[in-house]
Amino acid sequence: MSRIGKRPVELPSGVEASVSGQTISVKGPKGSREFTATDDVTLTVADDAVKVEPRGKSKRARQQWGMSRTMVQNLVTGVSTGFRKELEITGVGYRAQMQGNVLKLALGYSHDVDFPVPEGVTVTAPKQTEVVVEGSDQQLVGQVAANIREWRAPEPYKGKGIRYKGEYIFRKEGKKK
Repeated sequence: MSRIGKRPVELPSGVEASVSGQTISVKGPKGSREFTATDDVTLTVADDAVKVEPRGKSKRARQQWGMSRTMVQNLVTGVSTGFRKELEITGVGYRAQMQGNVLKLALGYSHDVDFPVPEGVTVTAPKQTEVVVEGSDQQLVGQVAANIREWRAPEPYKGKGIRYKGEYIFRKEGKKK
């Protein structure tokens, strides 16, 4: 029995959910999102909570049970509080700044990197060495943060590059004579 799937998803105040067929729509202060579940699970809304139940006892139904419940939880979290990824830039001369809808990154290349911000996320640079990615879609926020980090991943010798806030970079000792 799924320990994740059997718990109902509580709806905080200001968040509404409606089910039509296998599609659940969630509306909240940060927008609206929807998810279409597979035919292996049943979605029901009652008493300010969403319940996900498997249809049958097959292995696939049990797999989809926990996954669908997690997806619904991510919808509720996204429209109520949103998701946030913070990136730190380390290195001499490395910096970031927003210009309109484009993130300009100076990362030690011969040119500045222009990163266009996709729809659905907001990117801010509160300091020159910090970038904050926010949005209601967890997958999109994580993907945008990963794409920004990909331009200059942290290297193990000097620790320079773009890393997630709180990420530990295992440092290596340089070559010895």
